[in-house]
Amino acid sequence: MASKTTNPFVFLQQVRAETAKVTWPSRRETMISTVMVLAFAVIAMIFFFSADQLMGLAIEQILGIGR
Repeated sequence: MASKTTNPFVFLQQVRAETAKVTWPSRRETMISTVMVLAFAVIAMIFFFSADQLMGLAIEQILGIGR
């Protein structure tokens, strides 16, 4: 494989050209996505907390420990 050397100026021009091709999300899309991520994180938190509490209670009842 032949190695090509590109000077930093050309590299930065290429990076800038590729960045210009990106379709950036609007502010509204970003806010909606952020709210959805936070909502699902809270739902997951509630689910795993509840599952942990339920399993802990079940283990206490089965083994008779923790009181």
